[in-house]
Amino acid sequence: MKILNTKLGIQALTHRSWLNEHADADGSNERLEFLGDAVLELIVSAALYQTFPDRDEGFLTALRSNLVNTKNLAQVAKNLALGEKIRLSKGEEASGGRTNESLLADTVEAVIGAIYLTDGLNETKAFIEESLLKDLAKKASEPLKDPKSRLQELVQAKKLRAPFYRTIREEGPDHDKQFKIQVQVQDKTLGVGTGKSKAEAEQNAAKAGLEFLASKEYNTNNG
Repeated sequence: MKILNTKLGIQALTHRSWLNEHADADGSNERLEFLGDAVLELIVSAALYQTFPDRDEGFLTALRSNLVNTKNLAQVAKNLALGEKIRLSKGEEASGGRTNESLLADTVEAVIGAIYLTDGLNETKAFIEESLLKDLAKKASEPLKDPKSRLQELVQAKKLRAPFYRTIREEGPDHDKQFKIQVQVQDKTLGVGTGKSKAEAEQNAAKAGLEFLASKEYNTNNG
């Protein structure tokens, strides 16, 4: 990407931790991230409004949230190999900053801010359409709520107690943790999930729980 070789592009790749070791740096990417977040929301909102003229505000809001969430933005960063280009402090790098999804997502927003300031709205729109909106129809057909939300609603509909998530294993160094979490409803384990964060492991456990509740085994025993 040509933008990454410009002054604003370099700033978009500058994490605040870099400033601790480089006092002469022009600044971190936080202001660009602030701008990029707003531009991203505008462009995605307009695209959804135009693409789905018959869908209500609730659908559009949920779909937008799914499109611009940390996981999707981090994947954009991985596709562009931004992780290896980010300017980080030695400590941040040692703690796994180059693969940290939140940090990667913030960097993508900063890059969007830099594109907007350098090349204008049309070029920014083209970048977002190419990196995030290519599979819009497919994403719109998928469940808009995350597994934890869907499991919560399902057990409430069955008049059961709310799901309880319990960490059953946590291992690995701080920069490469692995969590294993199980989800229970009324003392019955519905599913187990793993992930590099508790949040990811909980979502995977909830997904397993949804699959179990939809299974023939569950419905046979609870029919």
